[in-house]
Amino acid sequence: MAMTRDRMATKTPVAKPELLDTATIARISSMQVLARTVVEGFILGLHRSPFRGFSVEFAEYRSYVPGDDIKHLDWKAYARIDKYYIKLFEEETNLACHVVLDASGSMGYSGSQPMSKLQYAARLAACLSYLMNRQRDAAGLVTFDAGVIDFLPAQLRQSGLQRIFQTLESIKPGKETELAGPLHNVAEAIKRKGLVVLISDLLGEVKPMLEALQHLKFIGHDVLVLQVLDPDELEFPFDKLTEFTDLETGEKMKASGRSA
Repeated sequence: MAMTRDRMATKTPVAKPELLDTATIARISSMQVLARTVVEGFILGLHRSPFRGFSVEFAEYRSYVPGDDIKHLDWKAYARIDKYYIKLFEEETNLACHVVLDASGSMGYSGSQPMSKLQYAARLAACLSYLMNRQRDAAGLVTFDAGVIDFLPAQLRQSGLQRIFQTLESIKPGKETELAGPLHNVAEAIKRKGLVVLISDLLGEVKPMLEALQHLKFIGHDVLVLQVLDPDELEFPFDKLTEFTDLETGEKMKASGRSA
């Protein structure tokens, strides 16, 4: 059977954005330029809340029940079928997102890579913050090592985003890792429920960290954990006698990778 022209359709291939390699990312010193370059390569949609209200977009109907505000009645539907229906809408909300960045000494390791773990994590934090701001969601930043170093509350203003970029551009590896304490402090300090994104190498005590993350979940935050590791930490390419230095304590130790 022949198909009419107006029913024929062809798929147009959609170009996929090219991902920047780590060497290119490392050469971009401006966090703002980097974040805009990476994020604007993707199609961004507005954050939609799963909660139904009466403010933005039509979602569906439901039957009227006593107590509903009659201003939301669909009178056209009533005229057609002689039944009362309420229009439901999908409410658009602003999400509050805090990126919690581990700036402890262990994050300063780079191995043979063009960036240290901290430099990469800082760029990731910049992109996430820009993405949130681009979606009209509030972005905030917390940096920590053994304690909280910087605390920038989530806000929508461009000035707040600029402070995040400036903080990330000047960040340097700090003291020993203490995951649990700073996370508990963050849980107490952030009053508005939202999204907390932890970026860390997670090189610390597991049980206290999980308890701190549970603290954030208990008070209503959604929690996303992003672990940043150097390839050396995953592949351990040291097969000869090597001197290792603890980046947080300065302690040195010689060991053979073959016997490890």
